[in-house]
Amino acid sequence: MLLAVPAIAVLRAQSQSQLLVNGARLNTHLAELAQIGKTPDGGTHRVAYSDADLAARQYAMKLMRNAKLDVGIDAAGNIIGRRAGREPLLKPLMIGSHIDSVPEGGSYGGQVGSIGAIEVSQTLVENNVQLRHPLEVVVFQNEEGGTVGSAAIARGLTDEELNIVTNSKKTIREGIKFIGGNPERLASAVRKTGDLAAYLELHIEQGGILYSEKINIGVVEGIVGVYWWEVTVEGFANHAGTTPMNQRRDALLAAARYIDAVNRIVTSIPGRQVGTVGKIQAIPGAFNVVPGKVNTSLGLRDLDAAKVQMMFQRIQGEVREIEAKTGTKFTFKQVTSSEPALTEPGIRRAIEESARKLGLTTKQLPSGAGHDGQEVVRLGPIGMIFVPSRDGISHSPREFSKPEDITNGANVLLHALLRLDALN
Repeated sequence: MLLAVPAIAVLRAQSQSQLLVNGARLNTHLAELAQIGKTPDGGTHRVAYSDADLAARQYAMKLMRNAKLDVGIDAAGNIIGRRAGREPLLKPLMIGSHIDSVPEGGSYGGQVGSIGAIEVSQTLVENNVQLRHPLEVVVFQNEEGGTVGSAAIARGLTDEELNIVTNSKKTIREGIKFIGGNPERLASAVRKTGDLAAYLELHIEQGGILYSEKINIGVVEGIVGVYWWEVTVEGFANHAGTTPMNQRRDALLAAARYIDAVNRIVTSIPGRQVGTVGKIQAIPGAFNVVPGKVNTSLGLRDLDAAKVQMMFQRIQGEVREIEAKTGTKFTFKQVTSSEPALTEPGIRRAIEESARKLGLTTKQLPSGAGHDGQEVVRLGPIGMIFVPSRDGISHSPREFSKPEDITNGANVLLHALLRLDALN
C-alpha cells in the first residue's frame, strides 16, 4: 500500500520547482569581484595569499553574510558559510568552489562556482526555503596552487606541503596564517570519510566542447587523473662541426623522436585521453654543440588510471627503441600522481533532470582540469556542473562566459541541490 504524500510536501515541491536565482545580481557580484586584482588587460591577478586574495575573501564573506549564512574560517583558511537544515542530524550538502586565480589569469573559473553558490543560498533564504540537510557554502583557499584548501579538509597537509613557496612568495604555512587560518591547528580542519551527503560545484568548462557544440550545460563524468614525469635524456655533447652525423649521440634528436612518439601513441587509442610534453631544454644550448642533455617532461590525463598506465608502458617501449637508435639514455621521475575522481551517477542524474526541467541542453564530458572535487571525493559523493567558456579559453585575461550561461549554471546548481536534498 502506497503512503499518501503529505499535502505540505506537495506544496513545497511545487513552489520550489518555480525557484530561479537572480541572474542580474549574480553577474553583478562577479563583475565586482573581478575588480579585485584586475589587470590592465581585463584579467585577474589574484594569487592565493596575496593582498588581492585577502580583499576578495572579505568581499565573499560579506556576500555570504548577506545570504544569512553563519560564516567562519576553518584552521586551514577555508571560508565556510553554514545554514541549518530542518533535519539537523542529516549530513550536510556542500556547494562552492574557489576565488583565487593563476598569475595574470581570468575572471571566471572558480569564481563562477563560488559566487553562484552564494547566490543559490541567497535565493533559498529570500524564498523561505530551508533544506532538510544542513547547507555548507565553501570558498576553498588556494585551489590554483594545488587544491590546498580542499586537501587540508580531506586528508590533511604534510610539513613538506606547508613549506612550499607559493606565487605570493609566502609558504603555504605563512599563507594560511595570513588569510585567517591557524597552521598550528590544521588537524581540526580534517574531516572524516563519509562526512558529506554530497558536494556540488559549478565551474566554467575550461575547454571548447560546450561552446563549439552550443550546449548549455556540461554534466561532468569525473575529474581526470593527472600524472606528470620529469624526463631526462642523456647523450654526449660534442663539436657540431667536427662530429659526423653517424657518430653523434644527440640528446635533442632523441627527445624530438620521443615527443612525436607520445603524440602518436596517445592519439592512436580510442577515447578522450590526453598526453603532453610541455617543456624542453637543450644543454648546453649552443649553435656549435651537439646537445648532450635534454630536460623535458611527460603529462598524461584520463578518467581511467589503467589506461594511463597502459599509455605510459607503450611510451616506455618506444623510448627503449629510441635509446638503441640514438645512443642515449632516458630517465623518468614521477612528480605528480593524482588519481581520477569519478562523479556519482545519482548526482549526474539530478543535474541532467534539473537542466531538462529548465529547458537546457546537456552533454556528459570529463573534466580535463583539476578541481577541489578531487580531494572532496574522499568525504562524500561529488558532482560538477560546467557552463560554456568562449572559444574554450581559460586561465587567460580572454577567459569569458556569457551572463546567461552563468545564470543557467546557477539555476541548475540550485535545482540539483533541491533534488539531492529531497532524495538523500
